[in-house]
Amino acid sequence: MPEKRSALYWAVSDTRVLIGRHVHHLTRSPDQIFTAIMLPAVMLLMFRFMFGGAIDVGGTTYINYLMAGILVISVTMISVSTTLAVQSDMQEGVVDRFRAIAMLDSAVITGHIVAAVIRGLIALTVMVGLGFAVGFRPSGSIGDWLLTLGMLVLFAFSLAWVAAVLGLVAKSVDGASGLGLILMFSPYASTAFVQADTLPDGLRQFVEYQPVTQVVDTVRALLLDQPVAASGWPALIWWVAILCVAYPLATRLYRKRFV
Repeated sequence: MPEKRSALYWAVSDTRVLIGRHVHHLTRSPDQIFTAIMLPAVMLLMFRFMFGGAIDVGGTTYINYLMAGILVISVTMISVSTTLAVQSDMQEGVVDRFRAIAMLDSAVITGHIVAAVIRGLIALTVMVGLGFAVGFRPSGSIGDWLLTLGMLVLFAFSLAWVAAVLGLVAKSVDGASGLGLILMFSPYASTAFVQADTLPDGLRQFVEYQPVTQVVDTVRALLLDQPVAASGWPALIWWVAILCVAYPLATRLYRKRFV
């Protein structure tokens, strides 16, 4: 008689299989990683050597100020490919085959999410190395680096679920691409490139309090060994709250789409 397995066992097994599927896609399509790295790398070099000398950020060099924004942009670049991948699965009929067998519904989306986080970690590693090559000199401790990694992983994980929601809402691949751009460009209206107090009223208040700014400021403070509480707790609260909304919403949209 076949050995009986618990529901938890099959849930974990289904999720592991779907994660393996998407990780395999990464090894077969390295252009996904190249695309995530190319734009942040170009922006890092452009702002470092073309605009950096004209921007005053106070008590540190511009490259040290800039790196936090570049790291966050590296994560948001993944959002477009995640949104497109989710929508492509919906359009190509592969999900219909998954639903023909006994499988945990959320495992299909979770595979996309984990693949997005892996792409993000690869992009972050490359950007940190490039940053050191062009003059980035952080002063944070090993503990600060670990907290930075934790903050960026939370950001990548939560943002990937939001990207999945947009992929499920979109009616076509072109529509998914447009929706993904909303997330990709979110750091541009933040403190990624300039300090908020240099901006005009209205825009300054929006930039100061939007959730991506909290991540940028937290990462910058950790890397430069500065006080982090003013942005760290808001960043944590924002992105845990976003995750708590996006995860069940994505799962519900997926189920609703195939009922």
